[in-house]
Amino acid sequence: MGSANGRTVSLADDGPLSIGIDLGTSSLKAVAVTVDGAVVARASHGYPTSREAPGGAEQRPADWINACDRALDDLGRTTDPTRWGAIGLTAMLPTLVSLDDQLREVGPAITWEDGRAEPDAERMLDHLGADAVYRSTGQRLDGRYLLPMHLRRSRERPDATRILGAKDHLLHILTGELATDPSTAAGYGCFDLRTGAWNDRIVATAGLPRLPDVVPSSTAFALRAEHAERWGCAPGLPVVVGAADSVMGAYGMGITGPGRIGMIAGTSTVVIGWSHEVRLDPHARYLVTPMVAEGYGLELDLMSTGSAVAWLAGLLGLDGGPDELVALAASVDLEVAPIVLPYFGPGEQGALWNPALTGLVEGLTLQTSQAGLSRGLLAGIVLEATRCVDVLREGRTGTDDVILLTGSSGASELFRQDLADATGLRVRSDPAEFDHSAVGAARFAGYAALGWGAEPDAPAREERRPDPARTTLWRERFSRHERARLALGRQAG
Repeated sequence: MGSANGRTVSLADDGPLSIGIDLGTSSLKAVAVTVDGAVVARASHGYPTSREAPGGAEQRPADWINACDRALDDLGRTTDPTRWGAIGLTAMLPTLVSLDDQLREVGPAITWEDGRAEPDAERMLDHLGADAVYRSTGQRLDGRYLLPMHLRRSRERPDATRILGAKDHLLHILTGELATDPSTAAGYGCFDLRTGAWNDRIVATAGLPRLPDVVPSSTAFALRAEHAERWGCAPGLPVVVGAADSVMGAYGMGITGPGRIGMIAGTSTVVIGWSHEVRLDPHARYLVTPMVAEGYGLELDLMSTGSAVAWLAGLLGLDGGPDELVALAASVDLEVAPIVLPYFGPGEQGALWNPALTGLVEGLTLQTSQAGLSRGLLAGIVLEATRCVDVLREGRTGTDDVILLTGSSGASELFRQDLADATGLRVRSDPAEFDHSAVGAARFAGYAALGWGAEPDAPAREERRPDPARTTLWRERFSRHERARLALGRQAG
């Protein structure tokens, strides 16, 4: 028997294992999963982000590869690598890797937290029209997409002629192939949802960089011999292209049809619904992203929510970090907490799409405590998440919608109950599982390369139901939250 994140699982010595790799914002996570969905081993290794330049957020791809090697080495010590049957990939989105014509890296990777290309995005939109770009791509093009990032970089480095997303670069390192999937292609800012190909007019506004082929998420390429030899797995092991972390997280949570809203809480928070067809929002509040099996994700992204919690925990000198902050927050009533606008990115996407927004605390008094300030920040995040949920529920009928919550917030009883009360919906979560994107990548690779079932088994989940009296309280707080936001917006404008 073995233990994975507090769960005891069987390490039966028969049947293949599928490996999932999630190249995240702060660390690379890897899991080994059996055909019945059990996680039998997991590993994680982090890497730094350089923020030396104002508004910058850069990483070294070499650090990603080192983290990948170390994580797979760890899995090889806790499982038998000869049982590994497939590897599936997922990664943060959008993050730019620049290459020259000889496929050598040009400069560090530029992560999705980097906002320096905003002027380039604005110039592209002035030429193309924001509505036309959204109608084609389902995306709200801004400085955090790969094309504007490339346009900015190419002025400094004309040898940057090829661009890849983070997952695409990892695929290239592992297999030697240059390819992307539809959901990751959406993060380039020029993938046409209806044609399934690059939009040449949009690409031209960024200087015609060379883009990888777009292939189905289920496409598999052979693992290069040197990696197989290092990890002790079979030569030519299939590496499945996979998908973006939000999409793979939704798959791992079982969001493969209507009636559920997923919330994936990490460095940022993704709120995602499902549609069987391309369904654009009249106000362009959500993004439309191809899912791995069928349908499209309707996605809203709250920037830097997890980062904001970690920032405040550090500012308050909490040795226990975010966990201690959540525990502090749970010790006070919502009514005594100040209003906190959690736009610490700076800027916000979600349902707002306002890069000028910044964080704000309203209602500080001499009685405000560390616990009250912590409660206020978590409440602000809950209210922005509620705003996103409300957008996805517009025009829908039926009352059986539930929120499936994963990530560190899913382990917090306070956050789960607050979210249920604020939205008026049931909230289900599996507090023992934080790695739904990695698990989704592993399960999808098992489906694509090993013939496992297409629908992942839904894990056992704890459920929180809304308290109608608290729902009223949260609506009143949202009104105060909105007044503060509108005042902030007028000041920013």
